[in-house]
Amino acid sequence: MKVTIKDIAQAAGVAKSTVSKVMNDSPKISEETKTRVRDIIKQMNYTPSSIATGLARQSSNTVAILIDMSKESEFLNQFFYNIIGGVESVIGPLKYELTIANIQHDQAEGHFLHRLVLNKRVDGIIANTSVLTPELCAELNRLEFPYISIGEINPPGTWVDCDNELGGTVLTGHLLEQGYSSIAFIGGEQNEPLFLRRIAGYTATLRQAGLPVRSDRIINGRAAEEDGYDAAMQLLQSAEPPDAIVCMSNFSAFGVLQAARELKVQIPAQLGIATFDEYPLSPYTTPPLTSLNMDTFQLGVSAGRLLMDKLGTTVTTESGQLLEPVLIPRLSSLRSSK
Repeated sequence: MKVTIKDIAQAAGVAKSTVSKVMNDSPKISEETKTRVRDIIKQMNYTPSSIATGLARQSSNTVAILIDMSKESEFLNQFFYNIIGGVESVIGPLKYELTIANIQHDQAEGHFLHRLVLNKRVDGIIANTSVLTPELCAELNRLEFPYISIGEINPPGTWVDCDNELGGTVLTGHLLEQGYSSIAFIGGEQNEPLFLRRIAGYTATLRQAGLPVRSDRIINGRAAEEDGYDAAMQLLQSAEPPDAIVCMSNFSAFGVLQAARELKVQIPAQLGIATFDEYPLSPYTTPPLTSLNMDTFQLGVSAGRLLMDKLGTTVTTESGQLLEPVLIPRLSSLRSSK
């Protein structure tokens, strides 16, 4: 098996970035460390790839956040700008610039690997899992190029994410505590990783409470107002309507509110509603929505710190990080008798 820079770093007890700096004779590394790392390189017969070595020789002091401009939901929401703010708050004081890069290009030479990575335009990248596919992660790993995923990925990739499974647990547990016992779940594509994590928390909490998990109470669809409305109309007009609903997003929940209003279902007396995400509607609907605040600014902070670690600016040993969501109870689920 080919020896990698990670193997050298582990054997020497240093960061991968330190090994790269040793290979480039950086004055920032002590002579003692250089000697130790070079001896290990010789012992392990390590030959650095020409691309990886070339990338290590030049710093642009720029970090890129990658987005897919074909998906409006990725950049036309507050979450995206919160993440940008969090990343900038970390890298700015360390004299790094932040750039936003679109991955959508028709020609091969326009691919961001050519534009940004191989042309040494940036020192590292941050992107979510819709951009960082397993194939792309494998190529970045091969090039030994620093990147952070917003969303959980497989090793050796480094990632940060909100704990969505815990979120499903917290919302469902809150509804149970308020006396609801027939709880549905609305929104999310069936095989979407985000949905799978959130529904895992929902189903585990129901089972722990001794309640059945009914497939007819889980309605997949876009996390959008129209889909939330349609799913709620279907559930609330069924022979056995639920008495509470966990929603995938504020927009799904707003659709549920509309359906309940049309059907004259009283909230929270006859129907409790709790939703993922605080932004943008939760405090302003009638009644205000019980929500789960996912701190996307802190998500950006964590991504920035992890990337700076990979670039040798800070030190941490984390390969993945889950941030805990915070429940904000409001009138949509708080029964007066509780």
